[in-house]
Amino acid sequence: MVTDNWTGGWFSWTRQSDAMLRHVEKKILSCLKTAYKRFYVDIGSVVGQSDKIWTVSLNDESSRTPLVMLHGMGAGLALWCPNFDALAETRPVYAIDLLGFGRSSRPKFATEALKAEAQWVESVEEWRREVNLPQFILLGHSLGGYIATSYAMKYPERVRHLILADPWGFPERPAGAEKQQLPLWVRAIGTALQPLNPLWAVRAAGPAGRWLVSRTRPDISRKYNGYVNDADNVIPEYIYQCNSQTPSGESAFHSLMTGFGWAKNPMVKRIDKLSPALPITVLYGSRSWVDNSTGHVLSEHRPHSRTYVQVINGAGHHVYLDKPELFNKYVLEACSRADEYDPRTSTVAEGDTNKTEEHNS
Repeated sequence: MVTDNWTGGWFSWTRQSDAMLRHVEKKILSCLKTAYKRFYVDIGSVVGQSDKIWTVSLNDESSRTPLVMLHGMGAGLALWCPNFDALAETRPVYAIDLLGFGRSSRPKFATEALKAEAQWVESVEEWRREVNLPQFILLGHSLGGYIATSYAMKYPERVRHLILADPWGFPERPAGAEKQQLPLWVRAIGTALQPLNPLWAVRAAGPAGRWLVSRTRPDISRKYNGYVNDADNVIPEYIYQCNSQTPSGESAFHSLMTGFGWAKNPMVKRIDKLSPALPITVLYGSRSWVDNSTGHVLSEHRPHSRTYVQVINGAGHHVYLDKPELFNKYVLEACSRADEYDPRTSTVAEGDTNKTEEHNS
């Protein structure tokens, strides 16, 4: 039974979502040239009674530092398909459905923002323990970047390099800025629908949910045409099935936000909790609606740390999809830096501090 109020009701027509989600995810991943594994990781009672994290791994026999990828709000691991082959060519790659999203468990998170954030962080840590990754490169997109940063604050010894792809939740919310900067569809979510979960309309549409996704964001489907067969139908179906089930992670995100574009507890107030030794790469799309000041703020607050900022011209918020070749290139460069520099044992050479690089590509 799938409901928005956790107790049952008229959303039951989507009860076949689990089987369909498995099927459509497999269709998307069939475009990969690299062999991959799909499996559940049992992380115990982090939020619910027996939480499980759905995982895909590629090239996991490589001895190089693994890359772990966290998706954004309302997404799932299959949407990284334009990136998997390139990123897994030289190292292990793991991508997960965040707890509360995709095929992972959908427990009821705390309603207080910091508690919900902490639960997400602990779910990633318990997953790491079960998969047995002593250290890794952590990449997060949008909400995934927010969770990745919070994880790096609590478990700095585990993260060799932090990669933030158009991260959500860093700046404070300026007065009136939301109306000025966010696109119309985002403002509609953040204002008129503020009391409701952001994607409630997808579930309310029932069987028409896939059509609603394809009509509201046809640009996303088109960008997968070079990778996924019948992308115009398969991608909206995947996004719909990811969001037609119990809105567990979506509700947790709702607890974190104040207006769709801003966090109740923005990272800018907590940058001092990041280890100065942690190298960070920030990737932005030049056309993104997300505030792009994070790289500069990180550099200003961490003047003796390594910070690399890449602005990709022509890309929007979905920078990994809008310009996948450039995105993959910059992620691989960050991974190479992680292979060469261990923040636990290395020291930053004189003249190599406050190293911020900006490239319009």
